[in-house]
Amino acid sequence: MQLVLASTSPFRREIVARLGLPFTHCAPHCDETPLAGESAFDTARRLARVKAQSLAERYADALIIGSDQVALLDGRQIGKPDDMAGAVAMLQFMSGRTTVFHTALAVYNSATGALEESVDLTRVTLRTLDETQIRRYLTREPDALFCAGAAKSEGLGGALIECIETTDPNALIGLPLFALVDMLARQGMAVL
Repeated sequence: MQLVLASTSPFRREIVARLGLPFTHCAPHCDETPLAGESAFDTARRLARVKAQSLAERYADALIIGSDQVALLDGRQIGKPDDMAGAVAMLQFMSGRTTVFHTALAVYNSATGALEESVDLTRVTLRTLDETQIRRYLTREPDALFCAGAAKSEGLGGALIECIETTDPNALIGLPLFALVDMLARQGMAVL
């Protein structure tokens, strides 16, 4: 059975590659706009599912992995910034505060229709940052513009962070690896 990652994210590809299993990746067909009144938890879960299922016709005998991440602070969903100004505004909003990252995972077995889903919650508290520090960070870490909340923890973004509370550090990067290993095993694809 083929393993497919429904994502164009290099960060997610890197996480799946750690398993040492052959896989392919493909852009999912998905409108990522949150639905009116939808919680961050539900948005992330729905988008991970839709991404995985969107490739079922193309990959008829595969385990398809979908993942999505939504950050939440003060009831406001924080996505990826559109540009430098948006990234600065996001990080100023998050400065000195705790943001909850909802990272959803879906594994869809296109041969059987079986679907497994989970959502990992990671709490990230940023240091209190001034605008100069934020702009220096974004200049030195341009990939942060492609990350929820403009904070890339595995790079220089680690200097922004005061504390992380998580059960899987991979989830903050973009895909809950620990849950993925369990889901693949239940679908007959053992990692070890």
